[in-house]
Amino acid sequence: MSGQSAGSTSLDAVPLAVIATGTANLASVLAAFSRLGVPPVVTADPAVVRAARAVVLPGVGSLGGAMPGVRSRGLDVAVAERVAAGRPTLGVCLGAQMFASASEESPGVPALGLLPVEVKRLPSSPTVRVPHMGWNAAVAEADFPFALGMMYFANSYAIAAAGNWPSSDGWTRATTTVGGHRFVSAFAKAEGRVLACQFHPELSGGAGERLLAAWLAKAGLGPGLRTRGGEAPVHNGLTARVVPCLDVRDGRVVKGVKFANLRDAGDPVERAVAYQRQGADELVLLDVSAGPEGRRAALHTVAAVRAAVGIPVCVGGGLRSAEDASAMLDAGADKVGVNSAAVARPALLGELAERFGRQCVVLSLDAARRADGEAWEVVTASGRNRTGLDAVAWAVEAVTRGAGEILLTSHDRDGTGEGYDLDLLRAIRQRVTVPIIASGGAASAADLAAALGAGADAALAATIFHDGHTTVGDVKAALVGAGLAIRCL
Repeated sequence: MSGQSAGSTSLDAVPLAVIATGTANLASVLAAFSRLGVPPVVTADPAVVRAARAVVLPGVGSLGGAMPGVRSRGLDVAVAERVAAGRPTLGVCLGAQMFASASEESPGVPALGLLPVEVKRLPSSPTVRVPHMGWNAAVAEADFPFALGMMYFANSYAIAAAGNWPSSDGWTRATTTVGGHRFVSAFAKAEGRVLACQFHPELSGGAGERLLAAWLAKAGLGPGLRTRGGEAPVHNGLTARVVPCLDVRDGRVVKGVKFANLRDAGDPVERAVAYQRQGADELVLLDVSAGPEGRRAALHTVAAVRAAVGIPVCVGGGLRSAEDASAMLDAGADKVGVNSAAVARPALLGELAERFGRQCVVLSLDAARRADGEAWEVVTASGRNRTGLDAVAWAVEAVTRGAGEILLTSHDRDGTGEGYDLDLLRAIRQRVTVPIIASGGAASAADLAAALGAGADAALAATIFHDGHTTVGDVKAALVGAGLAIRCL
């Protein structure tokens, strides 16, 4: 994890401090502000929190996991003093939920109580996915002090928009709609110096970068900040995601067929930056040699990609424990993918979800058709190990244990250009309500459209982008033409 420590820094010289809650993935936040020219210090010292010109309260995971540490260090009092005085303070995701009085996620655990409302679980249905994962519109209501747009969300809980809103206390808000349910996606007071976002501005591309720059300007940290990127058209509701995949070996992007005969496909940082500029909604980075070599993904590659891009990054390869996941998140991952280790020890999924939140836990499910052609079995070790485990049953069990998303790869179709295995996708879609990323076999925008039409929430592709057959932007334009809801730059 990059970022300075406040331990050896004069308190009155700290322009921007990020609070170490013990549950936050700080790398994305630190990278976002560093790209804006204001590198933060990381602190758990309430004296630094009081003295800094601006403070960020981030977080992932549960309220019950974060609040004990915040209270034991006196950070709750320091944050409350800042908010009461209207001093620049930003809450992000769980950090925003901490502003409330309590959360259904952690009964009996009091939050900061800065806002007299309770955080509720988002309602789910066969057509509404929870976690609420991806890009959605944050729509400003009257007097909200910032321009918003399409923002990146990863949440299962939020403040419901219905009910009494404490506008008499100076709070204004923005809201977001999913499946007919409207929740509070941002709220502010003190002319925007105090701001809390249920979405992740640090992962929201150009729109998020502009929001962070505008908030910094209210703290007097704005001159010289660099912003880029156009505003995305607003679509109310989650948009389908287009996800380039970077299979990495020895620090280089590689591509093969059915995980074999790998060839060089470029530098991962250069590829990541190019795909973000083309409009990628997130990236998947898989260290394809980590599992076979008995190690976790190369963290220096993860850190380099994180420093360069401001969209979500899911990292997989060789994850065997919560400590491995923590190292990946510290290096810059926003989500972690687990395959072989979860098959070997399914309880790992619950351990990861409890510590980091379901929205961070992605089941990488690689499946191949059985010899009889009637069903699919789980494969591991880059397809070399056929486990005999029924893929659909495993998907259901994994979600029950804590997986918040499924990266579903057809081993039979990977790298072939024959299109996604839509039968496999439909079979699993009928049994789980978490988001699914379809993977394996894309040759054209029509293939991505077919996967999204069959129930995928996102479609992953590699060869068509790496080999220059098309661009993310061109694929998205074709998907819009096909009538799909897509975030476009």
